[in-house]
Amino acid sequence: MTTTMYIVPLFLILGLLVMSVRILREYERGVIFFLGRFQSTKGPGLIIVIPGLQQMVRVDLRVITLDVPSQDVISMDNVTVKVNAVLYFRVIDPERAIIQVEDFFNATSQLAQTTLRSVLGKHELDEILSERDKLNDDIQGILDKQTDSWGIKVTNVEIKHVDLNENMVRAIARQAEAERERRAKVIHAEGELQAAEKLVGAANIIATNPQALQLRYLQTMSDMSTDGKATVIFPFPVEMLEGFRHLVSGGKGKDA
Repeated sequence: MTTTMYIVPLFLILGLLVMSVRILREYERGVIFFLGRFQSTKGPGLIIVIPGLQQMVRVDLRVITLDVPSQDVISMDNVTVKVNAVLYFRVIDPERAIIQVEDFFNATSQLAQTTLRSVLGKHELDEILSERDKLNDDIQGILDKQTDSWGIKVTNVEIKHVDLNENMVRAIARQAEAERERRAKVIHAEGELQAAEKLVGAANIIATNPQALQLRYLQTMSDMSTDGKATVIFPFPVEMLEGFRHLVSGGKGKDA
């Protein structure tokens, strides 16, 4: 009987001690409440929590990956698109993350959805498609500022997909094709301009040196002599006949 009186309390004390022991990993912290009031933040390692008097809430300090569901966004130019994103954040202040907000994970998710729609709605479709890095930084800055009071740090936001309906895809394809045609015409016009400038330069050289034109004629005739299959009408410069005209005029004068 006497032994039983000692064994029962001993087992109760051992059971209470076992229930009081908590082990927190390196990336975990425990927010301790004493009779409902915040007491301290403990961890990592071995800690003691008195059952009935103290309560502990575990908080993970690792980076959390949050998939933001697809949101219907109306851009500034009245185009409806579906956009989804991924959000990376972590808890930097366990006390505020537990006390200031009921469920920081769900609260961050809801805030990310509304912020995504709000930010993208201020931009046109072309900007949404081509300036994702800037939009990512804008969304990340807004979220980080609003979640700071919750003890949460938003480290990165990435827009994953921008889904368009078939009509808009075809319209973008036509726009891209028109842009390519415009660039081709511009390049062709620039080539024509450069060729014209070269021709003007060559004409100026020939105008100051008539012998250059004759040499060019001779070179052209030499090139055509290698191909006997084509009939070529070759203009003969009148200037080369001036010598013959003077000879003919001189000969007639002597006869007279």
